Amino acid sequence: VDNLRKYVHSSGIYDKVELVVVSPLLRTMQTAVGVFGGDGYVNGADVPALMVENSWSNDHPAISSLNSPPFVAMELCREHLGQHWCDKRRSISEYKPIFPAIDFSLIESDDDVLWKHDIREKNEELAARGLKFFDWLSKRKEKEIAVVTHSGFLVHTLEAFGKDCSPPSLKIEI
Repeated sequence: VDNLRKYVHSSGIYDKVELVVVSPLLRTMQTAVGVFGGDGYVNGADVPALMVENSWSNDHPAISSLNSPPFVAMELCREHLGQHWCDKRRSISEYKPIFPAIDFSLIESDDDVLWKHDIREKNEELAARGLKFFDWLSKRKEKEIAVVTHSGFLVHTLEAFGKDCSPPSLKIEI
């Protein structure tokens, strides 16, 4: 995360990003905040923390939302749903105190009602969900959007495009 943050800042990508869309799983939110969050948080600041202190490890400082793009959590860009416990999200009410500046308003249920212990989402279903996500992205007013998601989500979604990985109106930069 630290190396990616350095690259994103030194390359100028950070200055262009208008919005960060993140999967609502702990590991992606930690990565997104670590890469695109503002510098040092000061207690009592007028802006909320993107991530409170000690939520990543016992000695990790809080990360500020000051001068960072807005963050929004989105269910559509999650990893495969079902069976694997590492792909089940915590409740939104548990996340909000840890990530106060992430917007969770697009998530309809506090609990993870999409994940099932006995059914694994098929690759084709994941790809269809990914295409819905890309459609949602293409309708956003922001044009420079960072998406922090999962490899399985990307692999199966991009496979749906065949050899041409993006529709004409969507620019993908990796």
